Amino acid sequence: MTKADIVNAVYTDAGGGYSKKESADLVDDVFETMKETLARGEKIKISGFGNFVLRDKRQRQGRNPQTGEPIVITERRVLNFKASQLLKQALNADLTEDELRSDPGAASDPDASSPSNPSHASFSADHGE
Repeated sequence: MTKADIVNAVYTDAGGGYSKKESADLVDDVFETMKETLARGEKIKISGFGNFVLRDKRQRQGRNPQTGEPIVITERRVLNFKASQLLKQALNADLTEDELRSDPGAASDPDASSPSNPSHASFSADHGE
C-alpha cells in the first residue's frame, strides 16, 4: 500500500466528507505529526495497531560482507514497530491451528520474523530515511 492508496482510502471511507486534496492534506498531517513526535524521541502508541519506538544503536565493529575487512558501524537511531495483540490476531485470523503448528520457524523461535509468521514481524529502519 502506498501513500496515494491511503489517501484514496481516506477519501472513499469519508463518504464524500472530504475532497481528494483535503484527504491528502489530512494524511500528510498525520505522517508529519508522527515524524515530529519520533524526532523528539517520543514513542507513538496506536491502540489496536501497535507501537513505534526509536532506539539508539551504539557504534560497533562490523565486517564488510564482500571483502571481510573490519569496518566501524557508526551510532545511529533506528525505528522499531511492535504490533499489538489485536493486529497480530487479525493477521492470523485465517490461519488454522495446524498451519500454525506446521510453521517450522514458529516452533523453534516463536519471536522470529518470517513471511510465514506475520504476527511476529517487526519493522526497523534507520532514522531519517
